[in-house]
Amino acid sequence: MTPLSKANEPADTAPAGAAPEAVKAIPVRHPGRYVSAVVAVALLGAIVYAFSQGKIEWGTIPSYFFDDRVLTGVGKTLELTVLSMVIGVVGGIVLAVMRMSKNPVTSTIAWFYIWFFRGTPVLVQLFIWFNLGLVFEYINLGPIYKDYWSSFMTPLLTALLGLGLNEAAYMAEICRSGLLAVDEGQTEAAHALGMSHAKTLRRIVIPQAMRVIVPPTGNEVINMLKTTSLVSAVQFLDLFKVASDIGQTSASTVEMYFLAAAWYLILTSIFSVGQYYIERYYARGTSRALPPTPLQRLRIVVGRPKGGMA
Repeated sequence: MTPLSKANEPADTAPAGAAPEAVKAIPVRHPGRYVSAVVAVALLGAIVYAFSQGKIEWGTIPSYFFDDRVLTGVGKTLELTVLSMVIGVVGGIVLAVMRMSKNPVTSTIAWFYIWFFRGTPVLVQLFIWFNLGLVFEYINLGPIYKDYWSSFMTPLLTALLGLGLNEAAYMAEICRSGLLAVDEGQTEAAHALGMSHAKTLRRIVIPQAMRVIVPPTGNEVINMLKTTSLVSAVQFLDLFKVASDIGQTSASTVEMYFLAAAWYLILTSIFSVGQYYIERYYARGTSRALPPTPLQRLRIVVGRPKGGMA
């Protein structure tokens, strides 16, 4: 063998059948992550320290947390949330069907309704409903009912109309997007089987559209729960109104605001858990295996043997 050929040979040739040497992977360092974490913790600590040194009587909050008036306000808030969402969902479905109708009159009416209620603030709508007595002095339904507008338009009815009808405009667009997400072949197949348009919607289209409708609807429920705080402007005794009244009489206004915020956080957290499981229910069939729930993950971690893998 010539010297030139020896030079071209590899310096270390591994023997035949030997296992290759393991690759030592060195992870890339990310010092920015540690710096940002330290900054975030420092900012959080500074905020907590500032609140602890503020002129706020934190001990007042637990003493009123389960007060009868506060619990009544929580109940009224939940009642208003549920009733307003029922009005919004039913109205949204009707408006979505009208919006998709081939009749230009009904589709135009639905478009105008959605345009008006989505384009004006909820608080303004509440005041309009509350003061429509300037236009309609009486409510005259013949032998059924007749009374002054001021007596007819109670704070509860004002809140339901203001929140429910406004929510219907948003639910209409959510429902319409869900209905459009269903393939047109499903409708054509149902019509070929002799189903009417209403039965096709009820039995074929709407069940499939629920996968698209449910997630944003859950967000709307949580948003409605927080939006109910606006009805205190029309003297409805919801959670925020009750907390404000207690704060004014007990000279603990800011403390009662924090109390209301804590209750809103508790209620929205409960609603978020319910939304998660409802979305999971309607997601069946979209994938072969759904990811484990937090409770299932906890059971896996707890049941894992020490020193072993799950």
